[in-house]
Amino acid sequence: MIEEQNEFAAARQQSIDDKTRLQAIIETAIDGIITIDARGIIETVNPAAARIFGYLPEEIIGHNISILMPEPDRSLHDQYIENYHRTGVGQIIGKGREVLGRRKDGSVFPFLLSISEVNLRDKQIFTGIVHDISNLKKAEAALRESENKINSIIQAAVDGIITIDTRGLMEMVNPSAARLFGYEAEELLGKSINMLMPEPDHSQHDTYMHNYETTGKRKIIGIGREVTGLRKDGTTFPFYLSISEVVLADRKVYTGFIHDITQQKLNEERLRRYAAELMRSNLELQDFAYVSSHDLQEPLRKIQAFGDRLLTKEHANLSDQGKDYLERMLNAASRMQNLINDLLAFSRVTSKATPFVKVDLDAVLTGVLSDLEITIEQTGTLINRAPLPTIEAEPTQMRQLFQNLISNAIKFRKEGEKPVISITAQMVQRKAHLTATPGDQVVEIYVADNGIGFEEKYLDRIFNIFQRLEGQKYEGSGIGLAICRKIAIRHGGDITARSQPGMGTTFIVTLALKQPQEQ
Repeated sequence: MIEEQNEFAAARQQSIDDKTRLQAIIETAIDGIITIDARGIIETVNPAAARIFGYLPEEIIGHNISILMPEPDRSLHDQYIENYHRTGVGQIIGKGREVLGRRKDGSVFPFLLSISEVNLRDKQIFTGIVHDISNLKKAEAALRESENKINSIIQAAVDGIITIDTRGLMEMVNPSAARLFGYEAEELLGKSINMLMPEPDHSQHDTYMHNYETTGKRKIIGIGREVTGLRKDGTTFPFYLSISEVVLADRKVYTGFIHDITQQKLNEERLRRYAAELMRSNLELQDFAYVSSHDLQEPLRKIQAFGDRLLTKEHANLSDQGKDYLERMLNAASRMQNLINDLLAFSRVTSKATPFVKVDLDAVLTGVLSDLEITIEQTGTLINRAPLPTIEAEPTQMRQLFQNLISNAIKFRKEGEKPVISITAQMVQRKAHLTATPGDQVVEIYVADNGIGFEEKYLDRIFNIFQRLEGQKYEGSGIGLAICRKIAIRHGGDITARSQPGMGTTFIVTLALKQPQEQ
């Protein structure tokens, strides 16, 4: 009898322990656990379920489970239960599926619901396991969005993109790549990449792949280079190919980025031919400069020498008309000497140019104004100057540029009015966001005067060699502004002017801040 009591007590204690353990598991479970009766009334709610739906347990126990459902499930739930009791066929019981829940604050969220039916001695209950998948859904949505973005970028990319497997078979071809090679994407998928290569690459591509797989030595992967492509119509074109290697979980793929450089290569060839023609032209100019400096000056020196002898030794024996003729001859010889010297100066702008260095234009201007100090004082010229920048330039030519422009402004002053010359500068970026290449950033230098001016219809003429608008009224050969233009062009810029007769002139010189390194 005592043994039976002890066994009963032990069994009862075991039952209590099991129930306590089970309750602890339910209370601490991460997933929500809800039990309802046959009518759908909530009997138990563990803390996780209450937390998931935003309630306290006592706020929902005793209520119909439909309060945790959005429409239309909320209105139809009692019918679901009735149909199950009548037919025994359940849409979710014993199966589980993804459904939507409604929190206390009215927000709707997704969760996985699995329901089991439990038949007790006196009643029937249903237990639902609620696994919140809100974060999983957000992650899936973010992944889909990321995949869609990447796919959109690939599909809309201007450059071609092709992915191949280790056998060289094309797995993905974006529209730009298909268009570059003259195919539809479907014509390329599953085919060997070597169909897009002319010989000898067509025949040797498999060898390239094998050598890389066995040696790991890279010739193009991760490096990039210019190659030739073969279009569907048999024509070829140049492109820059960069290849990246991607190791996936179970395999390796290669992605090629294709940038068509047809126009670039054509421009390079045109530039090469232009440079060759320019070099030939410059050599001819240098030859002409040599002729001017040597062959032309030699007879000119004889004219001047014998003219001087006539002037000194035979002057008394000459008639007045003879003396006049002699003076005219010597003046003409002197002007010709100046023209030859100016022509040599013009040719030396490029033929005798020295490398570019950092040049402080402010310091150059100060030196030029010092050289012209006597002329400035004699003419009463007023100089207004603003700070000028430091640029990469040829110092002597910068000095020549400023000297020609300032001398020009003083020379073409109005009678009876003191010259006023203003020298200012403005920094200019030629294209937004571009500053890396020499020539992207320039300085505009303004040299404005209050002189006689000119009609702008003659603007092109004043920068041409030996062109003079004022005839013989002013001294000079008319080559100074041509030299200024040549200097400006050599420094990545140009020169122009704004003017009106009697209203002065403003010369605008453009110079690049940086120059390409001369090879």
